[in-house]
Amino acid sequence: MSLRLATFNIENLMARFDFTGFRNQLKQDRVLQLFNVPTEAVYQQLEQARVVAATDDTRQMTALAVAAADADIICLQEVDNLAALHAFEYGYLYRMMGNGYRQKYLVEGNDSRGIDVAVMMREQTRDGQNIELKEITSHAMVTYGDFGLFTDELAALGYHPHDKIFKRDCLELDLRIGGVPFTLYVVHLKSMGGPREGVDGRRATMPLRRAETFAVRRIIEDRFGRGKTATKNFAICGDMNDYQERVDVIGSRRSGYRFEYHREQTSALDVFSDDGFAENVLRRRDQMERWTLYHARGPQEQWLCQLDYIWLSPAMAARNAKAVPEIIRAGQPYRTVFPPGQEVERYPRTGWDRPKASDHCPVVITLDLI
Repeated sequence: MSLRLATFNIENLMARFDFTGFRNQLKQDRVLQLFNVPTEAVYQQLEQARVVAATDDTRQMTALAVAAADADIICLQEVDNLAALHAFEYGYLYRMMGNGYRQKYLVEGNDSRGIDVAVMMREQTRDGQNIELKEITSHAMVTYGDFGLFTDELAALGYHPHDKIFKRDCLELDLRIGGVPFTLYVVHLKSMGGPREGVDGRRATMPLRRAETFAVRRIIEDRFGRGKTATKNFAICGDMNDYQERVDVIGSRRSGYRFEYHREQTSALDVFSDDGFAENVLRRRDQMERWTLYHARGPQEQWLCQLDYIWLSPAMAARNAKAVPEIIRAGQPYRTVFPPGQEVERYPRTGWDRPKASDHCPVVITLDLI
C-alpha cells in the first residue's frame, strides 16, 4: 500500500488585495514604484490591475508544479483561505489533472498577513486505498509558557511567556490510509528576514524557530508518548525557513560560477535530527542536489539551500529505506542558478524573476505504509 506525499510553499495564494504599499513603500511592488501615483484611490486601481494581470500566469505555473508532483496528499504553505484554495484547485489544477483534490483543510493561524498552512487530499490513493480524515487539530494557540519553552533569548527579542509559539500553526491531521493510521504535521516556521543590528536574519530569528521545532516535537510526544514515537507512522512537512547545509554560489553569470558545499554549525532543525527523532529524507540525495530554494541578496550572498522538508518517523523511514524524494524545479525563475547537470526545462512563459511557480520547489516522496 503506497502513498505519494508532497509539500510545497505556493507563495501568497491570496483572495484579497494588499493596499498597504501606498503608505509604506517597503511593501509596494517594484513596478508601481516606477510611476507617480497621486492618490490612494489611484494606487488601489493600479494595484488591482497589476495583481490580476500577473496572477493567471503565476497560478498556471503553480498548478503545473503541483500536477508534476502528482501527490495523493500535498501540504501547502501561504494559502489565504479555503475559498482561494477551492478557486485555485478548480480553476487551474482540475483542468490540468482531471482528478481533483476534493478534500481540503485549512485552519486560520497566527500569520500577520493571513497566510496559512493547508492540506489537499484525494479521496483515494493512486492504488485505490481510501484516504480518510479522522480528526484535525490546530496548535496555533499554544504559548511558550504552556510548553515551558520561554528562554532568555526570547525575552531579549521582546517576547513574553504568554505569546504564541507558532508564527503560523502546527496543523495535526489524524488520517487513515486504507485503514492504516498515519499522522501528518504541517508547519511553516518563522521566516528569517533580513539582517538586524549587525546579526544576519537567520541567526537573529533562530530562537523562534528552535522553540517551534521543540513544540512540534512536544506535540508528537504528547500524542504517542515520550520514548514511543519511533515506531509510529508520522511525517512532519512544510517550509521550515532554516537549513542544516547549503551550497554557496560563487561568481556571476559573466565570470561563471562555482559551487561549494557548506555544513551549518547549528540549526533549529537539529531538534528533529540530532537524536534520530525523525529523518530528513532529502538527505538521501547527493549533497549538491538537496536544495529547494535559491537565495540571493547581491553577488556576495548567493546560495542554494533546503527550506522545504518531509521528515519521517524512524519506523516510516526504515520501511522506506530505498525511497528517494523528487524535487520539482521546472517552476523556478530564470534567475535561479543551477549547478551543472541539474538544469531543467522551465514552464512556458517563466520570467527572470516572475512569473514563476514559486521560489520554492515541491518535494514529493512515494511511501509504503505497511
